[in-house]
Amino acid sequence: MMTSAMIEREMARDGRPLGDGVFVAVVGPSGAGKDSLIAYARGRLSGAGAIDFVRRVVTRPSDRTTEDHDSLSEEDFAEAEARGAFALSWRAHGLSYGLPAGVDRNVEAGHVVVANLSRAAIPSLTRRYADVVVVEVVAAPDILASRIAGRARESAGDVAARLTRQAGIDAGDATVVTLDNSGALEIAGERFVDLLRRALARAAIAGAV
Repeated sequence: MMTSAMIEREMARDGRPLGDGVFVAVVGPSGAGKDSLIAYARGRLSGAGAIDFVRRVVTRPSDRTTEDHDSLSEEDFAEAEARGAFALSWRAHGLSYGLPAGVDRNVEAGHVVVANLSRAAIPSLTRRYADVVVVEVVAAPDILASRIAGRARESAGDVAARLTRQAGIDAGDATVVTLDNSGALEIAGERFVDLLRRALARAAIAGAV
Protein backbone atom coordinates (compact mmCIF):
# COMPACT_ATOMS: atom_id res chain seq x y z
CA MET A 1 0.00 0.00 0.00
CA MET A 2 1.19 3.51 -0.77
CA THR A 3 0.45 6.84 0.88
CA SER A 4 1.85 10.12 -0.33
CA ALA A 5 4.70 11.85 1.49
CA MET A 6 2.57 14.97 1.72
CA ILE A 7 -0.16 13.09 3.60
CA GLU A 8 2.37 11.76 6.08
CA ARG A 9 3.79 15.26 6.64
CA GLU A 10 0.32 16.69 7.24
CA MET A 11 -0.54 13.99 9.75
CA ALA A 12 2.76 14.43 11.59
CA ARG A 13 2.25 18.18 11.78
CA ASP A 14 -1.21 18.01 13.30
CA GLY A 15 -1.55 14.55 14.80
CA ARG A 16 -5.37 14.61 14.82
CA PRO A 17 -7.78 12.74 12.55
CA LEU A 18 -9.67 15.09 10.27
CA GLY A 19 -13.16 16.40 10.33
CA ASP A 20 -16.73 16.48 11.56
CA GLY A 21 -17.89 14.43 8.59
CA VAL A 22 -18.24 10.68 8.18
CA PHE A 23 -16.17 8.65 5.74
CA VAL A 24 -18.05 5.57 4.53
CA ALA A 25 -15.62 3.05 3.05
CA VAL A 26 -17.18 0.32 0.91
CA VAL A 27 -15.06 -2.84 0.79
CA GLY A 28 -15.58 -6.43 -0.31
CA PRO A 29 -14.54 -9.07 -2.84
CA SER A 30 -14.81 -8.68 -6.59
CA GLY A 31 -18.33 -9.54 -7.69
CA ALA A 32 -19.97 -8.48 -4.42
CA GLY A 33 -21.55 -5.50 -6.16
CA LYS A 34 -19.83 -2.58 -4.43
CA ASP A 35 -20.07 -0.23 -7.40
CA SER A 36 -23.70 -1.23 -8.01
CA LEU A 37 -24.61 -0.43 -4.41
CA ILE A 38 -22.84 2.92 -4.57
CA ALA A 39 -24.63 3.79 -7.84
CA TYR A 40 -27.97 2.74 -6.34
CA ALA A 41 -27.45 4.95 -3.28
CA ARG A 42 -26.30 7.88 -5.43
CA GLY A 43 -29.56 7.72 -7.35
CA ARG A 44 -31.71 7.42 -4.22
CA LEU A 45 -29.92 10.21 -2.33
CA SER A 46 -29.68 12.78 -5.10
CA GLY A 47 -30.34 16.14 -3.46
CA ALA A 48 -30.23 14.66 0.04
CA GLY A 49 -27.62 17.11 1.30
CA ALA A 50 -23.93 17.02 2.05
CA ILE A 51 -23.07 13.57 0.70
CA ASP A 52 -20.23 13.02 -1.75
CA PHE A 53 -19.67 9.91 -3.85
CA VAL A 54 -15.96 9.91 -4.69
CA ARG A 55 -14.74 9.33 -8.23
CA ARG A 56 -11.50 7.38 -7.87
CA VAL A 57 -8.33 7.66 -9.92
CA VAL A 58 -7.11 4.25 -11.14
CA THR A 59 -4.20 3.15 -13.33
CA ARG A 60 -6.63 1.22 -15.54
CA PRO A 61 -8.56 2.42 -18.60
CA SER A 62 -12.30 2.74 -18.06
CA ASP A 63 -14.14 -0.07 -19.85
CA ARG A 64 -17.62 1.43 -19.32
CA THR A 65 -18.83 -1.86 -17.81
CA THR A 66 -17.64 -1.47 -14.23
CA GLU A 67 -16.67 1.52 -12.10
CA ASP A 68 -16.71 4.97 -13.69
CA HIS A 69 -13.28 6.31 -12.75
CA ASP A 70 -10.56 8.68 -13.88
CA SER A 71 -7.57 6.95 -15.46
CA LEU A 72 -3.86 7.72 -15.23
CA SER A 73 -0.76 5.88 -16.35
CA GLU A 74 1.48 4.53 -13.59
CA GLU A 75 4.00 7.29 -14.29
CA ASP A 76 1.40 10.07 -14.15
CA PHE A 77 -0.14 8.54 -11.04
CA ALA A 78 3.23 8.55 -9.26
CA GLU A 79 3.78 12.19 -10.20
CA ALA A 80 0.31 13.16 -8.96
CA GLU A 81 0.87 11.27 -5.72
CA ALA A 82 4.23 12.99 -5.15
CA ARG A 83 2.68 16.45 -5.49
CA GLY A 84 -0.09 15.66 -2.99
CA ALA A 85 -2.98 15.24 -5.43
CA PHE A 86 -4.52 12.42 -3.37
CA ALA A 87 -6.05 12.37 0.08
CA LEU A 88 -5.38 8.63 0.15
CA SER A 89 -3.66 6.24 -2.26
CA TRP A 90 -2.93 2.53 -2.29
CA ARG A 91 -2.01 -0.38 -4.52
CA ALA A 92 -4.03 -3.56 -5.07
CA HIS A 93 -4.27 -6.26 -7.76
CA GLY A 94 -1.38 -4.69 -9.68
CA LEU A 95 -3.06 -1.28 -9.95
CA SER A 96 -2.71 2.06 -8.17
CA TYR A 97 -5.78 3.79 -6.71
CA GLY A 98 -6.23 7.31 -5.38
CA LEU A 99 -8.90 9.51 -3.83
CA PRO A 100 -8.69 13.21 -4.78
CA ALA A 101 -7.28 15.63 -2.19
CA GLY A 102 -10.63 17.44 -2.09
CA VAL A 103 -11.97 14.60 0.05
CA ASP A 104 -10.16 16.15 3.03
CA ARG A 105 -12.00 19.45 2.59
CA ASN A 106 -15.35 17.72 2.36
CA VAL A 107 -14.79 15.65 5.51
CA GLU A 108 -13.64 18.74 7.40
CA ALA A 109 -16.77 20.55 6.17
CA GLY A 110 -18.96 17.86 7.76
CA HIS A 111 -19.93 15.94 4.65
CA VAL A 112 -20.56 12.22 4.36
CA VAL A 113 -18.00 10.87 1.90
CA VAL A 114 -18.55 7.50 0.21
CA ALA A 115 -15.82 5.59 -1.64
CA ASN A 116 -14.94 2.10 -2.80
CA LEU A 117 -11.71 1.12 -1.01
CA SER A 118 -9.33 -1.78 -0.69
CA ARG A 119 -9.17 -3.44 2.72
CA ALA A 120 -5.45 -2.66 2.77
CA ALA A 121 -6.24 1.08 2.78
CA ILE A 122 -8.46 0.97 5.88
CA PRO A 123 -5.70 1.46 8.52
CA SER A 124 -4.51 4.63 6.76
CA LEU A 125 -8.11 5.78 6.42
CA THR A 126 -8.88 5.39 10.12
CA ARG A 127 -5.71 7.26 11.05
CA ARG A 128 -6.68 10.11 8.75
CA TYR A 129 -10.38 10.66 9.53
CA ALA A 130 -12.11 10.92 12.89
CA ASP A 131 -15.34 9.11 11.98
CA VAL A 132 -15.14 6.09 9.67
CA VAL A 133 -17.77 3.49 8.84
CA VAL A 134 -16.58 0.41 6.95
CA VAL A 135 -19.31 -1.28 4.91
CA GLU A 136 -18.26 -4.82 4.01
CA VAL A 137 -20.28 -6.04 1.03
CA VAL A 138 -20.50 -9.83 0.75
CA ALA A 139 -22.29 -12.34 -1.48
CA ALA A 140 -22.60 -16.10 -1.77
CA PRO A 141 -19.62 -17.79 -3.52
CA ASP A 142 -21.67 -18.93 -6.52
CA ILE A 143 -22.99 -15.40 -6.99
CA LEU A 144 -19.47 -13.98 -6.83
CA ALA A 145 -18.23 -16.50 -9.40
CA SER A 146 -21.09 -15.76 -11.77
CA ARG A 147 -20.62 -11.99 -11.56
CA ILE A 148 -16.85 -12.12 -12.02
CA ALA A 149 -17.15 -14.50 -14.98
CA GLY A 150 -19.76 -12.23 -16.53
CA ARG A 151 -17.23 -9.43 -16.83
CA ALA A 152 -15.19 -11.51 -19.30
CA ARG A 153 -12.16 -9.63 -17.99
CA GLU A 154 -10.38 -12.46 -16.18
CA SER A 155 -9.37 -16.04 -16.89
CA ALA A 156 -10.96 -18.99 -15.10
CA GLY A 157 -7.78 -19.31 -13.03
CA ASP A 158 -7.94 -15.64 -11.99
CA VAL A 159 -11.59 -16.04 -11.00
CA ALA A 160 -10.76 -19.08 -8.87
CA ALA A 161 -7.89 -17.23 -7.21
CA ARG A 162 -10.13 -14.31 -6.31
CA LEU A 163 -12.73 -16.61 -4.79
CA THR A 164 -10.20 -18.40 -2.57
CA ARG A 165 -8.67 -15.15 -1.31
CA GLN A 166 -9.54 -14.50 2.33
CA ALA A 167 -8.83 -11.15 3.95
CA GLY A 168 -9.78 -9.69 7.28
CA ILE A 169 -10.45 -6.03 7.99
CA ASP A 170 -8.11 -4.07 10.24
CA ALA A 171 -10.65 -1.38 11.08
CA GLY A 172 -9.37 -0.26 14.48
CA ASP A 173 -12.13 1.67 16.26
CA ALA A 174 -14.19 2.19 13.11
CA THR A 175 -17.74 0.89 12.87
CA VAL A 176 -17.99 -2.17 10.59
CA VAL A 177 -21.31 -3.09 8.96
CA THR A 178 -21.81 -6.18 6.76
CA LEU A 179 -24.26 -6.05 3.83
CA ASP A 180 -25.20 -9.27 2.03
CA ASN A 181 -25.75 -8.43 -1.62
CA SER A 182 -26.54 -11.95 -2.85
CA GLY A 183 -30.12 -11.09 -3.77
CA ALA A 184 -31.89 -8.27 -5.57
CA LEU A 185 -29.88 -5.05 -5.55
CA GLU A 186 -32.77 -3.14 -3.98
CA ILE A 187 -32.60 -5.20 -0.79
CA ALA A 188 -29.01 -4.42 0.12
CA GLY A 189 -29.37 -1.06 -1.63
CA GLU A 190 -32.08 0.17 0.72
CA ARG A 191 -30.07 -0.96 3.74
CA PHE A 192 -27.11 1.00 2.40
CA VAL A 193 -29.26 4.09 1.77
CA ASP A 194 -30.56 3.91 5.34
CA LEU A 195 -27.01 3.65 6.67
CA LEU A 196 -25.98 6.73 4.69
CA ARG A 197 -28.97 8.71 5.92
CA ARG A 198 -27.96 7.88 9.49
CA ALA A 199 -24.41 8.97 8.70
CA LEU A 200 -25.75 12.29 7.40
CA ALA A 201 -27.63 12.79 10.68
CA ARG A 202 -24.51 11.94 12.68
CA ALA A 203 -22.38 14.37 10.70
CA ALA A 204 -24.96 17.12 11.19
CA ILE A 205 -24.90 16.58 14.97
CA ALA A 206 -21.08 16.62 15.04
CA GLY A 207 -21.01 19.86 13.08
CA ALA A 208 -23.45 21.52 15.45
CA VAL A 209 -21.41 20.76 18.59
